[in-house]
Amino acid sequence: MFRKLLENSITKSLNRLGVESIPIFKIEIPDENFGDYSTNVAFLLAKSLKKAPREIASSLSRELEKEQYIKSATVAGPGFINIILTDEVYLHAMKEVLERRFFWKVKPETNVQFEFGSANPTGPFTIGHGRQLVFGDVLCRIFSARGYRVKREMYINDAGRQIRLLGHSLWVRYNQLFGKEIPLPEDGYQGEYLVDMAKEIKREYGNKFLDSWDTNAQEFFSNFALNKMLQSMKETLNKLGIEFDNYFSEKSLVIDGTVNKILEILRKASLLYEKDGALWFKVSNFVNDNDKVVLRSDGTHTYFLTDIAYHFNKYQRGFDKVYNIWGSDHMGHIPRMKAALMALGISEDFLEVIIHQYVNIKKGKEIVKMSTRKGTFSTLDELIEAAGIDATRYFFAMFDPDTHMLFDLDLAKKKSNENPVFYVQYAHARISSIFRTAKDKNLHIGILPDSYNFEPEEKRLIKIVLELPSVLDSITEDYKVNRLTNYLEALASTFHVFYNKHLVADPENPRRSTLRLKLCELTRNVIADGLQLLGVSAPESM
Repeated sequence: MFRKLLENSITKSLNRLGVESIPIFKIEIPDENFGDYSTNVAFLLAKSLKKAPREIASSLSRELEKEQYIKSATVAGPGFINIILTDEVYLHAMKEVLERRFFWKVKPETNVQFEFGSANPTGPFTIGHGRQLVFGDVLCRIFSARGYRVKREMYINDAGRQIRLLGHSLWVRYNQLFGKEIPLPEDGYQGEYLVDMAKEIKREYGNKFLDSWDTNAQEFFSNFALNKMLQSMKETLNKLGIEFDNYFSEKSLVIDGTVNKILEILRKASLLYEKDGALWFKVSNFVNDNDKVVLRSDGTHTYFLTDIAYHFNKYQRGFDKVYNIWGSDHMGHIPRMKAALMALGISEDFLEVIIHQYVNIKKGKEIVKMSTRKGTFSTLDELIEAAGIDATRYFFAMFDPDTHMLFDLDLAKKKSNENPVFYVQYAHARISSIFRTAKDKNLHIGILPDSYNFEPEEKRLIKIVLELPSVLDSITEDYKVNRLTNYLEALASTFHVFYNKHLVADPENPRRSTLRLKLCELTRNVIADGLQLLGVSAPESM
């Protein structure tokens, strides 16, 4: 709010000084000894105006001081401008935000889709999946708050070799329950979850499928395993509070003819050719990448072909933009997908791919190894059971998606301020306790006073409360959801400093108590809202 106000004032002041072409400039919160805000705009204008930054800053500061809400604008160093706001504008901001409970929300205007969590449904969600699921869910919540109509979708890879391999592995486990010494297929799935499924089939169907791996058995075991895995995945998602608007079947693209339609479009555009018995797409016509196979020599389609069909389907559904969240191992897939879109006459900007890095879990000093096929993974369900939902979600969100993540399980389980989610939640609980204390003291919370002399800690708290919209906007631009956890931790810290220095509920000074209780209300609201965007609870007591 204050940043936007200052941006407008600086722009208008420069216009009055005859400056029309204004570069993008920063408004920062400096050390409070220098002021409330500062700007570097004079440095950015020096070259085009052919003047020293300090000279520009001097003229601009005089114009800024004409604004009623600016107490002073002083030049510092070679050309920085430090700005101090009046107490009146702080009071006005408090009133406005109290009247608009969800001041950080924007009316939705743009239709977007987020696809995330998509994986072969061949085993329970791993911790690696957990990072992507929480990352995607938090991004969706933030985009929804900042002017986007968001649809969430999970792509189910149910048409490929991996599902057949999963079914075959299950059939082997089923036969082994009858004492049959049948080895798992090469690259088969070894997890104990298949033994549990096999026991269920044995209970219900007896020896009906013993020894026979015919077409009927292949279809039955593949479908049984797929449905069980999807059911298990949805149960895990429900634990984490993640809801998808749609689960999209890869197989449906084959059944409804979309895959064949894509081949027809590419053939007519002369973008396919045969080599080594396979059919290739001319990726190199569009981007600096190698051509890719879309149909294998045995006539089966590649994952790339169904992915092209899937994104064509997305485009036909009328989204303004689609976002895919992929692990870093899929980075090489981005150029070829962009090439496919261009080949279909779709702007490459229609698709935005957001990459995140790997995650490992740390138990004590040990780093846990993860492998779905070998069955040595730690599942997401196990992590939720050990750390709890709040810590699981918060920890997945608090790392920059561009960095490898080490999930410290011991830290996540701590009930102390060392644990960042505990620290933020404790601030919310502490404020709730303040209101209970005020009630016990029969302290009536009236309306805000017409004037007030703010203490530095109060001003600092108001400033950071008002930062939430700009934090969320930054996340919609660079997708770093850890900005929100950083913000909440800074807000909690700022509140604790304020609370430790000032008495809030003081019956001897009802005017000051009213303002401070209102400030606590604002802070509690923003902490609760920020935690809600993370999918984390905001306890009233701890």
